Amino acid sequence: QSNVTSYGPMALAVITLEAFPGMWINAFLVCVLCIAWVKKKTLNSNEKILLLLGCSRFWYLCFSWVYCSFPITYPNYLFVQPTFQLIVLFQSFFNCSNLWVSACLCVFYCIKIANFRNSFFIYLKVKTDRIVPWLLLGSLLSALAIGIIAYDIAVRELSINRNSTGQGNFSKVSGKMDVNFFQIYFIYGFGFVTSFTIVISSALLLLFSLWRHKCKMQKKSMNSLSMDAHIKAMKSILSFFIMYSINFIFLILSLIPSTKEENYMALLSLVFLYAFPGVHSLILIFSNPKLEKTLIKFLSCVKCKDCMR
Repeated sequence: QSNVTSYGPMALAVITLEAFPGMWINAFLVCVLCIAWVKKKTLNSNEKILLLLGCSRFWYLCFSWVYCSFPITYPNYLFVQPTFQLIVLFQSFFNCSNLWVSACLCVFYCIKIANFRNSFFIYLKVKTDRIVPWLLLGSLLSALAIGIIAYDIAVRELSINRNSTGQGNFSKVSGKMDVNFFQIYFIYGFGFVTSFTIVISSALLLLFSLWRHKCKMQKKSMNSLSMDAHIKAMKSILSFFIMYSINFIFLILSLIPSTKEENYMALLSLVFLYAFPGVHSLILIFSNPKLEKTLIKFLSCVKCKDCMR
């Protein structure tokens, strides 16, 4: 009993320490891109994907923190209509949009950077700027559909549990949620597997293209600057490949009821799942010279103000 009661506050503390810095990083990303949008009156395809990705991750972390904090701070929230259902809706929507937009970003980099002579691939490279808005729209619509399905299942299952157990047995209601939400877990799993397959395929294609181009430059004795740039790009893609793979493993583990019963395993899953949106967004910022320069300038200004005080 002591392990169960101590796990909740510990998990909430870990999530808080990771979610709020992640929200700050993604809020910075969104603000910088919005300011650039206002100044230039337009955004390129890469900036559109990053803007939507930053918004999705910010709200995902926000609603995830609310979802995890309510059982501790407000344990009877399941009985307040429609609080729980709306939280499930928004968390499902932003979680799936985060995964799908991440997949779109990887596909975009693959199409833009990789060099294949296939006619279809060349067509995609030429039409990238027209395809990206449709990809983002499709990602949002599919995430919205999953969110609506999750909301409907939450309404139906919560109503059944409440009628069968009564409001006096809240622990029984919360204990049955994981079992009765198998449909949501299946939908989540399908979305995770699909986005993971897209990301892994794009990353492998891009790594193969970069490796082939690197070998050609070695044979032609190209300058070291080009070689260093390609090696740096390969390391960046490989690191994202590893991070996304680990994230996918913990996502699947978080859907397995038996894993949730093991507090340490569940806590380890939470540590990585809530760290990934902030850490990866920070990597994206430092991989973009304009965003990196703006962040360094912002941090230096904050430091100067602190020193003045």
